[in-house]
Amino acid sequence: MSDNTITLAGNVTRDPELRFTGSGQAKATFGLAVNRRWQNRQTQEWEESTSFFDVVAWGDQGENIAESLAKGARVVVTGRLEQRSWETDEGEKRSKIEVVADEVGPSLRWATAVVQKNDRRSPVREPAMAGAPAGGNGHDGDVLGDDEPF
Repeated sequence: MSDNTITLAGNVTRDPELRFTGSGQAKATFGLAVNRRWQNRQTQEWEESTSFFDVVAWGDQGENIAESLAKGARVVVTGRLEQRSWETDEGEKRSKIEVVADEVGPSLRWATAVVQKNDRRSPVREPAMAGAPAGGNGHDGDVLGDDEPF
């Protein structure tokens, strides 16, 4: 079984762009710059390299990202690499590799953050547990199986 998971910490290079598919599904895209710094053992000079990634986030997460992030923000992104291919109007074949985000959050290495939980936008799909209030697991309408810490 192959595992295609990537975790990146970097700076947002452009404000997230929020669009919607024909069926109404939200899709946010933004750029991420990841810097790597090391000391050259021969010259003792510091060297730096920057890698740039396109990040895609779907649904509620995409909407939250578009509302919360801006160019320059430092974030941690966990997701998977996915290749997308298309053909231009001139008939040229193109492809790119994107990071499809599973989780995006603020990096707290050099900053603080205030996290605000949003109300659920979709109805609860799981049956209520015995003894729990209607709405699932007794956590203000959370869906069973969510890994939310708050």
